[in-house]
Amino acid sequence: MNDDLQQLLKLLRLRRISAIFDREMERAKTEKCGYSDFVARLLREEYHDQRERAIQARIDRAGIPEKWSLDSFPWDRQPGVDKRTIRDLAGLDFVRSGNNLVFIGGTDVGKTGLATGLLLSALRDGYRRYFLKAQDLFDELYASLADRSSRRYLDRLAHMDTVLIDELGYLTLRPEQTNLFFNLMELRYAAHRSTIITTNLDYEDWKGLLGNKHLTAALLSRIRHRCITIRIDGPSLRQPQLETPPGQPRKKHAAENTSEKHS
Repeated sequence: MNDDLQQLLKLLRLRRISAIFDREMERAKTEKCGYSDFVARLLREEYHDQRERAIQARIDRAGIPEKWSLDSFPWDRQPGVDKRTIRDLAGLDFVRSGNNLVFIGGTDVGKTGLATGLLLSALRDGYRRYFLKAQDLFDELYASLADRSSRRYLDRLAHMDTVLIDELGYLTLRPEQTNLFFNLMELRYAAHRSTIITTNLDYEDWKGLLGNKHLTAALLSRIRHRCITIRIDGPSLRQPQLETPPGQPRKKHAAENTSEKHS
């Protein structure tokens, strides 16, 4: 590749072509392929590279802390999950139809892993999605009151194709946070936007979190109207390591079974 061509590729931001040009030139000479085949190979590689970089940028912007995938999920260690059901959800019909998805289960049963796997599937399919820890969401909602940016923040989240709210559990909330959360879910409901929620609280326990009986009923009527609920009744995926007393060699034996059933 001469300097002029290299500069043009740089200006056009055709990074993949620049990286593979010499290799493909040698391949074209060896295989004696035509000009159109040579150009097609270069453009095909560039297309796939740009697509992967765009997907990675969406994933980075989504703010996912642990990038679980459905392929890496330990299905064999979680009998409380129906693999076929999750694979069907990965077809993303629930996103296209604006249905919510709520994972309910005990600690460390894989709720976040499954939800994140579905989030990644949607990101790869071109949807705009966002990951939020429940505590961070409620903190942001409360902080937005101080600079009067609540409407902007709610509008931004309301128009995301899907928002994943992780670990909705035993939090201490102010009435203002509860009201803003209701407003967010009402906006997403009206816009037919899909929301994924992971929680260790069954629906009847949400009043203890939100602290307002009537508002909780109104919120749940919107969330559950178009909703798929996945209940995980299975063991913890984070087994504690066996401890060895100081000065004693560690013995090899079967792993300690400390899992508990959660409803």
